[in-house]
Amino acid sequence: MIPEQSDLWFLPLGGTGEIGMNLNLYGHDGAWLMVDCGVTFPKPGRIAADGTVHHRGEPPVQMADPAFIADRRERLAGLVITHAHEDHVGAVPYLWPLLQCPIYTSRFTAEILRRKLAEFDLLHRVPIIEVETGQSKQVGPFSVQWLALTHSIPDPNALMIRTAAGNIFHSGDWKLDEQPLVGHGYSPKTFTDLANEGVNAMVCDSTNATVSGHSVSEAALHEGLLRATRSAEGRVVVTCFGSNIARLYTLASIARETGRYMGLLGRSLINMSGAARAAGLWDSADQLINPAHLGYLPRDEVLAVATGSQGEPRTALRRLASGTHPDFELEAGDTVIFSARAIPGNEESIEALVTRLQELGVRVITAEDADLPIHASGHPAQEELELMYKWVKPAIAIPVHGEAEHMETHADIAKATGVPRAMVGRNGDLFMIRPVPGIRRQVVETGRLGWHKEGLVRVE
Repeated sequence: MIPEQSDLWFLPLGGTGEIGMNLNLYGHDGAWLMVDCGVTFPKPGRIAADGTVHHRGEPPVQMADPAFIADRRERLAGLVITHAHEDHVGAVPYLWPLLQCPIYTSRFTAEILRRKLAEFDLLHRVPIIEVETGQSKQVGPFSVQWLALTHSIPDPNALMIRTAAGNIFHSGDWKLDEQPLVGHGYSPKTFTDLANEGVNAMVCDSTNATVSGHSVSEAALHEGLLRATRSAEGRVVVTCFGSNIARLYTLASIARETGRYMGLLGRSLINMSGAARAAGLWDSADQLINPAHLGYLPRDEVLAVATGSQGEPRTALRRLASGTHPDFELEAGDTVIFSARAIPGNEESIEALVTRLQELGVRVITAEDADLPIHASGHPAQEELELMYKWVKPAIAIPVHGEAEHMETHADIAKATGVPRAMVGRNGDLFMIRPVPGIRRQVVETGRLGWHKEGLVRVE
């Protein structure tokens, strides 16, 4: 199956019909362009009262099966990574040997990617081309421009993909945050200019399409997190997504205001903060202490930030809950703040973790029971989707990055804002955007691969 010069195709292999594991292909003039290459994580095992984890034999990570494009890798012009979240970049070290193409991405994402590749002894084999926001790169027959948007991680970018057959706007993960705190903001003119040029299709994030209103700004969390920290008598442990540098920025400010010392617990947090420093995105005034020192400080002077907001095995918060963390032990009267929402499928693991913490006498504050906001989603709610469609004015809306309910609701929003056609599909569907717009057919039987210590294995 080879796209001709008049063809413009979209083929998702992962991330359409599910949240996570994104892997998208665009086809034109005999070539393919890949956008994102991410992983998903199997549902973690339950945490027992004694802190042990009941494993079910799943591989620790799973990713979209790239067999379709790996069989055609001589036609793969390049891989573009929109941002550094695991569900967009995490599969690169596993799958790049099957793809062997250049990778294009922003500075912060490149910093994260290099650290991942070094663990697989691939750092000096993979060509990484850093791209500035607003810049365009010619990748085979595709002219790709990086456009500034906001998300819950530094340097997220949407893409304008221009070809001789037509143009596609690929949103990546995004929200409209007037005060993102870290990294670039956005300008509505960027997107209204695209409408003037003409956009044949908009491939867009559906994660929060069922949520009314507008997403909360990162800047709006300071008061809620400050109140929760000030009301705590013992240690404060905040658990959040390790990639949210803006949340760390807020917590560092709160540590200064409350006279607490801040330390990071968990490899991903430490890696992300190091990458932020290397990319010039970390405020030099925000000093972190060695986490090994946290256990020697008075309890009311500790503010620890820990991985494990989703109840994942072997993360810092799980080890604290089981009493096996090397830096300190949680005690009755300490406070754990969940500055994160549950990813669908993780509710049971989070509930078990919260129960275990409460059995220790730890006060637990979640985003659901806090008086003020302590978490902000990185994805657009309905008002933001409506605005983007009014700005970009695509001929076709293609919802992705969501389960069926999210994508169907997203399609209804697009049509209600005047988009002539919305197409909802699933992984393996070929969306024919040009020359005959609006055709969709199943062309690939998609699956997923898992990673065991022995290497990649097919997941049934």
